[in-house]
Amino acid sequence: MSTMITGSSGFVGIALTEEILSKGEHVVGVDVNPPPQAAVAAFARRGGRFDFAQGSVTNRDFLDDTMKKFGVKRLVALAAVTADANRERQDPGTIIDVNVGGTIAAISQAAKKGVERVVYVSSGSVYGASGETAASLIEDETPQRPEGLYGISKQAAEAAALRLGRLYDIDVVAGRLGTCYGPWERETGFRDTLSALLQILRLAQRGEEAVLPWNSTRDWLYVRDGAAGLKALLDRPRLPHTMYNVAATFEFSTDDWCALVRKQHPGFRWRNAHDGEPANVNLYNTYDRASMRIARLVNDTGFTPHYDLAKAFADFQAWRTTIESTESSGALK
Repeated sequence: MSTMITGSSGFVGIALTEEILSKGEHVVGVDVNPPPQAAVAAFARRGGRFDFAQGSVTNRDFLDDTMKKFGVKRLVALAAVTADANRERQDPGTIIDVNVGGTIAAISQAAKKGVERVVYVSSGSVYGASGETAASLIEDETPQRPEGLYGISKQAAEAAALRLGRLYDIDVVAGRLGTCYGPWERETGFRDTLSALLQILRLAQRGEEAVLPWNSTRDWLYVRDGAAGLKALLDRPRLPHTMYNVAATFEFSTDDWCALVRKQHPGFRWRNAHDGEPANVNLYNTYDRASMRIARLVNDTGFTPHYDLAKAFADFQAWRTTIESTESSGALK
């Protein structure tokens, strides 16, 4: 069965492609940029079959032709611009065009081509300001109060995706993804702020001190667990709910992460910023967001996250060693 992933060359897109290929299945990747060569090599080692079509998720004719060519039966709508405030000021239209318009285009064409299953990849950012006051973030209970255009557009696209599912009578489910870190994260031109954990690791690699706004704690989601959670939603048709948190049950702090980084980079130093001092690590918000509850996902799919901090860090370092030893410095470009 062929699964199309829009935004397949991005951070989560590559991880999800690996997850699906490892089950011996067929993935049709769609993106405006091809995947890095290191990812293509990794796909070959996973098994299955990978085909790539280069084009925009907002181009309906391109989507129609690609779905027809490869006989696509399942769709993961993942393409998005993860925008910071600067991009919001400079190019708000593109954020909405891709995040909302691209989702509508992909699902509309999927319905015309008889696609049987759609997973829309939403985001924990739809909870927005509720994350500052809620004890935990729960799908049908926590109010959605998105704060930036990324969260606003994900909220709108999620609602549109579920509405189109009802209108076209196709099986659509939304997975609200937590804050990811791990393999394949890099600058792509569509993800403006890298995870705080990768920012810290890069500072350590350069021999620089990390200055954080505060010692942040949250339910960081290792991207391999994120991909497995999305795959669980993809594989189970006609679920009892239309939206699911895809997150981790593991919480840890940036201090915990820094301590592990120092074991790999002796002499690495970190601290909290003094009053009025600028930090060199961006933590996205001015508060720690409440954790996302995943009881619904676990109960309805059997999914269980496997990568706590220790396992995730070990896997991430092993992956980075493999990439650095087999590819040039431009392997992730």
